[in-house]
Amino acid sequence: MANLSPILGYTVVYVKDVAKSVDFYAKAFGYKVRRLDNSHRWGELESGQTTIAFTPMHQRETDRITGYVQTPTGNTERAPVELCFDYGDVDGAYKRAVENGAVGVSAPEVKEWGQKVGYVRDIDGMVVRMGSHVNPTSPSPR
Repeated sequence: MANLSPILGYTVVYVKDVAKSVDFYAKAFGYKVRRLDNSHRWGELESGQTTIAFTPMHQRETDRITGYVQTPTGNTERAPVELCFDYGDVDGAYKRAVENGAVGVSAPEVKEWGQKVGYVRDIDGMVVRMGSHVNPTSPSPR
């Protein structure tokens, strides 16, 4: 019998400028660029078993079908999705991100569940969580 469990293929991030976002994520978070389409309407980063993909916020192919992308209007709002990256050295990763254009939101600190976590905003205002690997036997943060 075939396995019907899905595999997460992509996380798609809608951005203002695909080429700038691909370059930013490569520099700020240390990802390797897999692909940047010549049209600059699609870019991909290597991220382990899945792919982080970037595409423009507005597209004639999908806006009328699935709706328009809504973005936060200020620092007191955030998108309903958050990218979370795991690092062995969260402090170093946070510093690198900020030095490469990310806006610091909250410096890394150890949370009650034992994970060290820091937050930044990317060049489009999306929140990115930078955290240490979580021990599967640690209590849940909920």
